[in-house]
Amino acid sequence: MHGAAGPASRTAVGAGRTGHRPPRPPGTDHSALTVVLLGIGLGVLCGLVSGLLVSFGRVPALVVTLGMLYVIQGIDHAWAHGEQINAADVPDDVLGLGSGSVLGIPYLPLISAAVLVGTAYYLRTYRSGRELYAIGSNPEAARLAGIPIRRRVLAAYAFSGAVAGLAGALWLARFGTVVADAANGWELTVVSSVVVGGIAITGGVGTVWGAALGALLLTTMGSALVVLKVDSFWQQAITGVLLLAAITTDRIVNLRTTSALRKRSRR
Repeated sequence: MHGAAGPASRTAVGAGRTGHRPPRPPGTDHSALTVVLLGIGLGVLCGLVSGLLVSFGRVPALVVTLGMLYVIQGIDHAWAHGEQINAADVPDDVLGLGSGSVLGIPYLPLISAAVLVGTAYYLRTYRSGRELYAIGSNPEAARLAGIPIRRRVLAAYAFSGAVAGLAGALWLARFGTVVADAANGWELTVVSSVVVGGIAITGGVGTVWGAALGALLLTTMGSALVVLKVDSFWQQAITGVLLLAAITTDRIVNLRTTSALRKRSRR
């Protein structure tokens, strides 16, 4: 027993001293740019499928979004055979993206800020961006105004899918370990973030900055509740209460605004 184990142990120790590492699995030599572009491409493909169902099939957007979420999770689970992807399976360049920084600022916040600024500028400046607000406010009026609704909705879903794919690639770079149902249960948190950030759930109102601030608020609140050792069940309950409060407030404001406009038109 000792004679057989001794050489193997010395070989392992020698390999550690000389800096030799065991061979990495195939496919772990891709660059971070390749992985990010692949994630964006897959996201765009999924977004186009959802956009086609919404714009041409006239399926409710919420149903399509949740359905596509569960379909993708099922495909991921079958593709990965239910196994967890560990850091050993991830390219070093991708892990470097998640831990690297420039001038002391991590790459991931810089990428997120660039996406936020670019999206906000587009929605505020370009005509096609303003048209998305018109479609969300009143699709029928937007159609009568000559806005290509189907094209705009399809482009919006494709862009949303691209951002989701980018977020997935950055998640992999940040944590290095993923499972098929990563971020499971975040649907309520995402909806709550955008509604708390001032975005009307019916569409047509809101900004990218509001959604970002809403997400930051709920994330900070969740971290504080963890520090205070609040049970996870109550964390979800608080998130749900905030969601209901935000929707109720938005509805009350809309009703008062509509009533004020009607009184002004009568005068």
